[in-house]
Amino acid sequence: MVKCQVVMDALERIAPHHLAEDWDNPGLLVGSPDRQVSRILVALDVSDTVVRQAVHEGAEMIVAHHPLLFKPIKKIRTDEPLGHRLQVLLQHDIAVAAAHTNLDIARGGVNDVLAEAIGLSKLSSFVITQQEESGQTESLGRIGTLPQPMAIRDFAEQVRKALPTEHVRFVDAGSRPVRKVALCSGAGAEFIAKAAAMGADAYVTGDVRYHDAQRAAELGMHVIDAGHFGTEFPVVASLAERLREELRGEGHVEVLADRESKDFFSLA
Repeated sequence: MVKCQVVMDALERIAPHHLAEDWDNPGLLVGSPDRQVSRILVALDVSDTVVRQAVHEGAEMIVAHHPLLFKPIKKIRTDEPLGHRLQVLLQHDIAVAAAHTNLDIARGGVNDVLAEAIGLSKLSSFVITQQEESGQTESLGRIGTLPQPMAIRDFAEQVRKALPTEHVRFVDAGSRPVRKVALCSGAGAEFIAKAAAMGADAYVTGDVRYHDAQRAAELGMHVIDAGHFGTEFPVVASLAERLREELRGEGHVEVLADRESKDFFSLA
């Protein structure tokens, strides 16, 4: 077994806390740094499904991408979803940590995993969040290229097959072939104009609204909405593997990846 703090130190090496956006709430959110941990469950969300899985698997810690707690809470009502979830976690002494925007930004994090999955290479920064004196930048999202130009419909199908989603929506902005692609996992529609300004032929993200799609079409850039879940869930297996590597030699600890969670959206 290892202390929860040892896991947090490993997570810090993977996704440094200083990379997180100011509004974010990553870190240890439930439990004690001194909690002894022998089994960790890595997940996208701390949902009821994930909590039940942690209890069933005997996991003493959940490491998630989305923070369980975002804003200060004034009451814990155990008859309400969040309060009940916290009650179960505390009853079973399960610690909860999150790596959110710091994992989006970090090298090898959510956006790099997404870029690799959909076939992009030669990656560079997209929405720069930090720039050091050395010139090194940190950014939300990535821009990369496909090996060969593709029609937007063919690229949309490639994205669908690569990600854990039943469907993707796409904006067909005309006959423009897709070679240069920008992406931002989760909900990145606010950066559509930036992707177009940087010369992207297509932009991959999730949670795109009607007027976002309209704006992309007006700018002559294709957009693929692969969903919030679809663009982020692939990091779960990757993060689990990286935690295994970081914790190797620290003590006996097993790292499991959530395999039960599904997108909240279904097709009729």
